[in-house]
Amino acid sequence: MTTIVNKKKPNPIDIHVGSRIRLRRTMLGMSQEKLGESLGITFQQIQKYEKGTNRVGASRLQNISSILNVPVSFFFEDAPGDPSTGQPGASESSSSNYVVDFLSSSEGLQLNRAFVKIEDPKVRRKIVDLVKALAADSE
Repeated sequence: MTTIVNKKKPNPIDIHVGSRIRLRRTMLGMSQEKLGESLGITFQQIQKYEKGTNRVGASRLQNISSILNVPVSFFFEDAPGDPSTGQPGASESSSSNYVVDFLSSSEGLQLNRAFVKIEDPKVRRKIVDLVKALAADSE
């Protein structure tokens, strides 16, 4: 009789929650070590949460939301199987994937931080138009 070894794969919700923790942490410019220290755990544990390898317990998620200054619901926005997305059981929508990818990159974070400091809505609009024009030129 052959025994099949089934390595447990992370749950898509755990992966999503972890990616949202990473997204918010990087948006704030906080290191995994700093978040871990605030929670009384190691940065390796934060890495496991962010990868979805380890599930974040309810009380720990509440603490993380407090430290990262977001409501707990932030970690579940656009989650796989979220009824508000109209795609039960589906993976994250491509629109939320590119936002997470963008804000997870060094350039995306720098651009986002600088952009939000611009108070004049007309200047913001011109920057968006410029970026669209540059993107169109590269196609």
